[in-house]
Amino acid sequence: MTIRRISSGGQYEAKVGYCRAVVANGFVFVAGTCAQGEIIPKDIVGQCKSALQAIEKALDEAGSNLAHVVRVNYYLPDMSEFELCWPLLVEAFGENPPAATVTECNLITPEDRIEIEVTAVLPD
Repeated sequence: MTIRRISSGGQYEAKVGYCRAVVANGFVFVAGTCAQGEIIPKDIVGQCKSALQAIEKALDEAGSNLAHVVRVNYYLPDMSEFELCWPLLVEAFGENPPAATVTECNLITPEDRIEIEVTAVLPD
C-alpha cells in the first residue's frame, strides 16, 4: 500500500507532529482544520469558510474534492454558534452530503471557533 502525506507547512504541523492530509488505500484523510491565513476571522462564519477553503486545497492536492467527502466531523467550543455555519456547509456538501458528527469541545486556541475534519474517497 502506498501512503502519501500532504503538508500545508502550517505552524502546528511541526509543533504537534501531523500533516494536513494523508492519502492511503483510496481514501484522503484531512486533519482537523481551523481557519488559516495571515488574518484569521474572529467570527465562526469567517473561520468556517477559511477552514473549508484549506480543506478544498488539501483535497485538490490529493486528487479529490468536496463532492467525494464521505465523513465530516465538526468541533466547536460553543455549539450555539453551529447553526450560523449551516448555509456554508449546505453550499459545500449539499449535493453530496457526507455522514457527519458535531462535538462541543475546547480547540487548540481560545480564538478558534470551529475545526473541521474530513475523510474523502479518491474519484474513480
